[in-house]
Amino acid sequence: MDDIATVSNTAKPAVSERSRFLRRLLKRKTVAAGLFVLVVFVTLAVLAPWIAPYSPSKLSIVNRLKPPSDVNWFGTDEFGRDVLTRTLYAGRLSLLVGVAVVSLSAVIGVTLGLLAGFFKRLDTPIARLIDAMMAFPDILLAIALVAALGPSLATVIVALAVVYAPRLARIVRASTLVIRELPYVEAAKALGISTFHIMTRHVLRNLVSPILVQATFLFASAMLAEAGLSFLGLGVSRKCRPGAR
Repeated sequence: MDDIATVSNTAKPAVSERSRFLRRLLKRKTVAAGLFVLVVFVTLAVLAPWIAPYSPSKLSIVNRLKPPSDVNWFGTDEFGRDVLTRTLYAGRLSLLVGVAVVSLSAVIGVTLGLLAGFFKRLDTPIARLIDAMMAFPDILLAIALVAALGPSLATVIVALAVVYAPRLARIVRASTLVIRELPYVEAAKALGISTFHIMTRHVLRNLVSPILVQATFLFASAMLAEAGLSFLGLGVSRKCRPGAR
């Protein structure tokens, strides 16, 4: 019983500390405004099948290129499709690609960065691999990968994750090179703590802030890159789009 009480007492300060941090964060007007806009966009994208006025693939040549009106709030395109409906469904696809690309690139980039920064023998080959991948322009490398593998939702996600993973890997590697020389890491090694435990509990936990900051940039870049690939005909095909009929 004493152990349970001790655990509960130590857990309460951690929870209260997180709540105080969130309250301080939300007091900033820019953070609150950005979070509000993000929640609105995500809500509209998730509820697109229920709030969209028309089908995203419904054609109406008679109503092509109509200006905004009370019937079509954003007007219609060259095929008479409602632009508002297609915007809502496109938001679902963009958010899906952004989240998937950031998640996959984080797994690849963090793993490579930790290995390169923590193990000196792996630093040189991994660093040269990262430099070689970053030598190519992002969009050209993505186009090459998608063209080689074929346009599909999975291909676009994998291609963009491979393109953006080196950015995250360089940041993680640079931070790991500094953290591995700190006294508490040396003390953990002297105590015989396993390498995996040191990398995950002592190194990775101190890399959360730079990883999150870089992930926000990658999220926006992934959505823009997906739109560019779709414009070039190498993006997600219509059959793979959420809500496509």
